[in-house]
Amino acid sequence: MLLKPIRWNAFARDFLRIQIGFLLFGLAVTLMIRGNIGTSAWAVLEVALAQKLGISIGTMTVLMGFLVLSGALIMRERLGWGTLGNILSIGPWEDMWLAIIPSVKENLPLQIGMLLLAIFLMGLASAIYIGVDAGAGPRDSLMLAIKRTTGISIRAARAIIEVTVVTLGWLLGGPAGIGTVAYALLVGPSVQWGFKIFKVQPHKEEEVVQAGIEGGAE
Repeated sequence: MLLKPIRWNAFARDFLRIQIGFLLFGLAVTLMIRGNIGTSAWAVLEVALAQKLGISIGTMTVLMGFLVLSGALIMRERLGWGTLGNILSIGPWEDMWLAIIPSVKENLPLQIGMLLLAIFLMGLASAIYIGVDAGAGPRDSLMLAIKRTTGISIRAARAIIEVTVVTLGWLLGGPAGIGTVAYALLVGPSVQWGFKIFKVQPHKEEEVVQAGIEGGAE
């Protein structure tokens, strides 16, 4: 069975909690974009493609989510309602925050502060929405599917995906930078800290945390 069962008796609570996680995740991505010193790998690609296609970054995030989900489905990865919620929710939250938060340039202390706050919020957001246990996000699902079908480690699967994604994004003119490296190094510890704070004990998704959560997800 490819779909995780829905806990209807707790659905309203879980939906509210997961949306709070998605809201914070969208804020984290926006802070990295507006900080202009580098973003997560997936945001590098999504910003580049959004500029090329003339659509909003949030819309590109949704489209990319469905594209990645298709790959996970082909590899028969088990999904949940939270997977679809991830795809449909984070992009609109990003567009909302992008309309509110201005771009910051030539102010390195503030830009670094925005990046560090983004990484901190990413840890909290990931712990909140993964703790609902309603299915991994599409990018995490693809990572888990590659691990399951090829036998390579989660870390290797994540590295292959993210190196490919950030390289494509950079070649297309996406916002890769020193912040991209800092994010890659710090997001894992941030997510683990978030899991400890909220006492999250996920099942399959716990492997993802050990490697560091998607850049989106996302």
